[in-house]
Amino acid sequence: MSRTALVTGASGYVGAQLVPALLDADWQVRVLARTPDRLPQAWRDRVTVITGDLADDAACHEALRGVDVAWYLVHSMDGKGEYAERDRDLARGFGAAALAEGVQRLVYLGGLHPRGTALSEHLASRVEVGEILLSSGVPTAVLQAGVVLGEGSASYQMLRHLTERLPVAVGPRWLTNRIQPIAVDDVIFYLVRAADLPAEVNRSFDLGMDEVLTYVAMMKRYAQVTGLRPRHMGIVPVLTPGLASHWVGLVTP
Repeated sequence: MSRTALVTGASGYVGAQLVPALLDADWQVRVLARTPDRLPQAWRDRVTVITGDLADDAACHEALRGVDVAWYLVHSMDGKGEYAERDRDLARGFGAAALAEGVQRLVYLGGLHPRGTALSEHLASRVEVGEILLSSGVPTAVLQAGVVLGEGSASYQMLRHLTERLPVAVGPRWLTNRIQPIAVDDVIFYLVRAADLPAEVNRSFDLGMDEVLTYVAMMKRYAQVTGLRPRHMGIVPVLTPGLASHWVGLVTP
C-alpha cells in the first residue's frame, strides 16, 4: 500500500527533485504551494496541489490531513525584516498542525554547522527551526547538509561563475571557510530514506562528503576538472558583509 507524502518548498531546487523521487518510490504526493503555476510541469499533474502557504493554518491542516510523512524544505532567504522570527512561527505552526493531524514523521533539511562556534544569523535560524520541529511531538529527522552541489543549484552556480570569471582575484575571508559539500543526488537519497527511520528516532543527522574543503580549494578543483588555468586567490582579512555581497554580485550574473 502506497503512503502519502507532503512536500513543502516543492518549487525550490531540492524540493523539485524530491517530488519525482518520491513518485518513483510509489508515494502519493501532495505539495503545498502558494503559486502552483511555479511548480515544474514535469510532475505537476501527478501530484495533489494544495494552494496556500505555511502562514495559513487552515491550508496547513488541509495539506497534512491523512499524510504519513511530511518534508519541510522551507526557510527564508530574502533576509527581509524579522525573518528568523517568521521562520520560528512557521515551524511552530507546522509542527503543531502535523501533530494534530497524526503525521507519523517530519523530515527537515537544515544546514551543516560546526559545533561550539558562532553561526551566521541565517544558519542559526535554520538550526533553530530544526530544534523547533524536533520538539513538536512528531518524530523528526533533521538532515543537516553542507554545500549542495548539482547543476542548477545556487551553490554550484556561484562556484562556477566565481571560478570561470576570476583566474586571479582578491576575495573575502569566507572563501577560506571549511565546508563539506554534498551532491544533490545524495541529498535526495537521504531525504527519501529518512521516511523509513524507526518511529523512536527523533534527532539530527549530518550530511556531507568525507573530505573537508575550503571554498578556494573547491574553486581550484573545479578549474582543474574543467580544464581551466590554475586559479590564484588572495584573501582580504577584513571585508564587511555588505562589501562581500557586493563583490559576489560583481562577478556573478
